[in-house]
Amino acid sequence: MVKVKICGITDKADALAAADYGCDGLGFIFYKKSPRYISPGKAREIISALPPRVVKIGVFVNNREKSIKAIARECRLDMLQFSGSETPEFCRRFKNFKVIKAFKVKNKINSAQVLRYRTFAYLFDTFSPGYFGGTGKTFNWKFLASDLSGLKSPIFLAGGLNEKNVLEAVKTVNPAWVDASSSLETSPGKKDLDKVKRFIARAKFNSSFFDLKTGGWNAQAK
Repeated sequence: MVKVKICGITDKADALAAADYGCDGLGFIFYKKSPRYISPGKAREIISALPPRVVKIGVFVNNREKSIKAIARECRLDMLQFSGSETPEFCRRFKNFKVIKAFKVKNKINSAQVLRYRTFAYLFDTFSPGYFGGTGKTFNWKFLASDLSGLKSPIFLAGGLNEKNVLEAVKTVNPAWVDASSSLETSPGKKDLDKVKRFIARAKFNSSFFDLKTGGWNAQAK
């Protein structure tokens, strides 16, 4: 079963609700120019209230090594996501952490470039000039299915995923994780909890068992 990451968490209530709905991981953005930026202190407060099973992922964009490691220790992060122009050499400096390297997809994937990064996992998001993520736009998932068919490391699929397209995305790419943020919001950093619930249910369970109109389980699932 695919795992679900809800990214851009800034609110404790949103985080706890997403955990209750069955998400597997939450993303906290430590990039100050992002409208979903969260301070390490606030992230630590939220993370301390989460159940241990939820994976805590810190999202960084061209941060300094010392700063990243300090935040990771302070917040007790489980994974580090690098969404900027970090080099393979930079990523190798975090041997004690599970690193996810993010790539922006425009019209094809340079598999040789991706494989230069020997990280725990790879994340693929939609390319948009001037943005490091959170655009709410999809890309052609068939690029992943064809260009990286032999990839061994786990794949996080991001970019415009929502309750209506996540099943098709999972079927096309077969990722280890699906990742959503802006498509599940009422405003940057504030989640629409109905959308979060429906997205998780669609991604993790057969949609025929879940009624998207009522937000409840159909009789067949009992």
